[in-house]
Amino acid sequence: MPSILLTPPAAEPLALDETRAFLRVEHTDDDELIAALIAGARIHVEAQTRRALIAQSWRLVLDAWPADGRIDVRPAPLQAVTAARVFNGEGAAQTIDPQAFVPDLGASALAFMPWALPAPGRMAAGIEIDVTAGYGDSALAVPEPLRQAVRLLVAHWYENRSVVAAAASGALLPAGVAALLAPYRMVSL
Repeated sequence: MPSILLTPPAAEPLALDETRAFLRVEHTDDDELIAALIAGARIHVEAQTRRALIAQSWRLVLDAWPADGRIDVRPAPLQAVTAARVFNGEGAAQTIDPQAFVPDLGASALAFMPWALPAPGRMAAGIEIDVTAGYGDSALAVPEPLRQAVRLLVAHWYENRSVVAAAASGALLPAGVAALLAPYRMVSL
């Protein structure tokens, strides 16, 4: 089930001033670089954990309704279902009431009664469900271990700006990042 980003986060998990202080950079000459590193580190942490740090909108695309009436939402954590559609054989969309889904916020899943929903008419990508995922709208909502992982990645990438330096050091990522991310990883079976 592919997930398509519709609306990226409106903020980053770290403020520029906070990151500059962590890096012990007193000038503003590298602000553009540091901002890009923050965004890159957030994306890396999100990819490794399959979680959205700051609230963002995603579209889940399915071919058919799962028979068990359950959809695991990735990226997690699920906040809300905002829209749902089923497409017929001609490609026309039929809107489904988001209330047809029961969000299991703890498991980041949607429960529903598959027999109560219309079957898609096209063989592929017949169902679209739009969701909001993330810890919240501000950086303060993001768990501190994930924010620390972003800090460490930014610092590592800031200090090791060339591929040669990273390869020569023998480590592409700081050692503590994997340990910080481990409890938050969502593994597929």
